[in-house]
Amino acid sequence: MNFDELKEYLDFKADQYNNPDFITSDPIQIPHRYRLKEDIEIAGFLASTIAWGNRKMIINSCNKMMDLLGNNPFDFVMNATDDQIENINGFVHRTFNSEDFRFFIRSLRNIYQYHGGLETIFTTNNGESLQPNITELKKLFFAIDHPHRTTKHVSDPLKGSSSKRINMFLRWMVRNDNKGVDFGLWKSVSPAILSCPLDVHSGNVARYLSILDRKQNDQKAVLELDKSLRQFDPIDPVKYDFALFGLGVFEGVK
Repeated sequence: MNFDELKEYLDFKADQYNNPDFITSDPIQIPHRYRLKEDIEIAGFLASTIAWGNRKMIINSCNKMMDLLGNNPFDFVMNATDDQIENINGFVHRTFNSEDFRFFIRSLRNIYQYHGGLETIFTTNNGESLQPNITELKKLFFAIDHPHRTTKHVSDPLKGSSSKRINMFLRWMVRNDNKGVDFGLWKSVSPAILSCPLDVHSGNVARYLSILDRKQNDQKAVLELDKSLRQFDPIDPVKYDFALFGLGVFEGVK
């Protein structure tokens, strides 16, 4: 396919999967339960943090998380007593456990109490990419006392990570196309500087379509894929995440 044909194909596939039907099988359904901005942010951040592995298992684990927060994530983060936080036990999703979960609650409280919330971390950027802001998020997230084991659950592009789950969270918060999937809550951040959430599926499809050469799914690959997708749509490049993910997961393209 030439450039125009490939763009037309990707636009068609993005539109095919970017609709409310997508929500029913995706972790984005968790923040879609809520209406309060901070509830959506916190539910989305927690859901994206554990979004690896089998999608059904991810959603089940997210449901348990929300139950443990009394299905009022922002209120629990801001107002739970130390005893209530310490009573969170028995949660496990892959390598994310109750100790990690308890720290996430305390760190999110610190961010909302003293640093203006999650959105504020991403409002000052270089106008080209949010990847440096993800590094700042990690620094701020672990600025309070923390278990060493928990640091692995917030990725850092500066260390070469593709930061797939945080980039997915940012897509949820920033994109605003009125299709009913992404929220478009963060009006202060431009969708033009989002990065595609790169995982095994989207990476394989991107290579199959010859819009990504790099073999590893790392930060260099993210930047290469960003460059390709911004040629197709410089205003909203990450809409193509729906196309790449849909082709990989639902159509088996490798």
